[in-house]
Amino acid sequence: MVMASRRRSCRLTPETDAVPLPSTARELFDALPPLPGLRTEVIDGRLIVSPVGTPEHARIAMLIYRALLPLLVQRGWDGFAGNVDVCIDGPRTPVEPDFVVAPPDCRRWGDRELLSSGLLMVAEVVSPSSAEDDRVKKPPMYAAGGVPVMLLVDPIAAPPTVTVLSDAKEGEYQTVTRVAMGSTVHIPDPIGFDLDTAVFSKL
Repeated sequence: MVMASRRRSCRLTPETDAVPLPSTARELFDALPPLPGLRTEVIDGRLIVSPVGTPEHARIAMLIYRALLPLLVQRGWDGFAGNVDVCIDGPRTPVEPDFVVAPPDCRRWGDRELLSSGLLMVAEVVSPSSAEDDRVKKPPMYAAGGVPVMLLVDPIAAPPTVTVLSDAKEGEYQTVTRVAMGSTVHIPDPIGFDLDTAVFSKL
């Protein structure tokens, strides 16, 4: 099911005959043209435009995909390593997780954005420029948006860690399981998978 998107073209000029200028970060996001090579998100009311991650960052996202691929095939789910926007159900805030698991019939906001309430899991890979957003800002956003499981891979922590957040209630994940990178961590339902995080230690 595709829900109507508010994305529209907008001339960012003060001329009186132009479309009214955006008044919120979401409206500004909707007014932007495609920005190849850049990631655009709205976090905590801020429109953030940043370069795509490093090859190491992207490699971790692909390692998550490879680890889960047999499960995705078995259950007929889709896995996206970046390149897909998520619309947080409710406030309609756009974010771009590093990895997403979704059923093929996941509802959308417009053509590109998957609605968060239809997702099965999101994953974020922490980098120096995104550490606070990934560790602090995004978990409550995903919980409030109805994402049942969040995976947080943090290669820059000392020591590196992998965290699974689940059991979302009232905008917070109630269950947080953190392991040292290299250990096995259980990703609970609806995923139901034991992830050997040693694959990330070999980077």
